[in-house]
Amino acid sequence: MIYKFMRKAGWRINHKKVYRLYSREGLKIRTKPRKKRKLADSTPIPIPTQPNEVWAIDFLHERTIDGRKARILSGVDLCTRENVVLSADYSISSERLIRFLESLPALPKSFVTDNGPEFTSRVFINWLSKNNIGISYIDLGKPTQNAFVESFNGKLRSECLQLSFCRDLNELKNELSKFQKD
Repeated sequence: MIYKFMRKAGWRINHKKVYRLYSREGLKIRTKPRKKRKLADSTPIPIPTQPNEVWAIDFLHERTIDGRKARILSGVDLCTRENVVLSADYSISSERLIRFLESLPALPKSFVTDNGPEFTSRVFINWLSKNNIGISYIDLGKPTQNAFVESFNGKLRSECLQLSFCRDLNELKNELSKFQKD
């Protein structure tokens, strides 16, 4: 913070030197406490009795050969235990997630997810309530509560992602579509 102030004032100084001088004088940098994000309350996971009633969805991360980080959205129907959602992009915001879900032929009555920022955002929550779709959140640090999608993610990683190195996003999407057809 002081480094930026000094640079704006016209000083030519390295941030490491500012830190070294600050530390040598025994000064303490005041930092603002981070606001804690309110996490969604965990609710009991509904037990499905028919297909398309409850889907478990989650994200995976994968790097392409060109060095970019891709996010993969995966989803499993808890009744049939089949993969119903598989999509990749460099970033998947709540708005992009909603656009993708709206493009699907059918939506479930409820989702089971972790407390990721895409799933706890106001935009996503409002979209769920507008479409009368329920949501259940797993407890923090308990991925076993979302076991079916985590198991699918493990199979996806071992049977598809670790066997092929994708140069870019298009190649990754092609690999995912091949895996989904199998």
